[in-house]
Amino acid sequence: MGIRFILMVNKQGQTRLAQYYEWLTLEERRALEGEIVRKCLARNDQQCSFVEHRNYKIVYRRYASLFFLVGVDNDENELAILEFIHLLVETMDRHFGNVCELDIMFHLEKAHFMLEEMVMNGCIVETSKSNILSPIQLMDKTS
Repeated sequence: MGIRFILMVNKQGQTRLAQYYEWLTLEERRALEGEIVRKCLARNDQQCSFVEHRNYKIVYRRYASLFFLVGVDNDENELAILEFIHLLVETMDRHFGNVCELDIMFHLEKAHFMLEEMVMNGCIVETSKSNILSPIQLMDKTS
């Protein structure tokens, strides 16, 4: 499959967005998020952005006050996932204008919609920012 989950977390460890591409119970998700967030937030800026946890490889990056964490299979390319995270942030920046935690909180459905345009069933299917944002812009025009 590739991507198993995507999390956006603030510096206090509160999950602002969670998208899963494999079935986990709510308790399993809560436990997994807590373990991963504690592990990633405890690391300093000098350490690499890849962490192995259980049967996942976690690739993460911090932008301003948000951490973007992506759980992938162990054989996935870490640098490609870092590039995907950067593309996601650039896409959100283009739409929201310098994306921040409040943008995610108040426009959660748009953030999920962007992810759904980019990733399908754990596979990256779209990388063009204009193709990702055009349906959202159409929805904004009609509302």
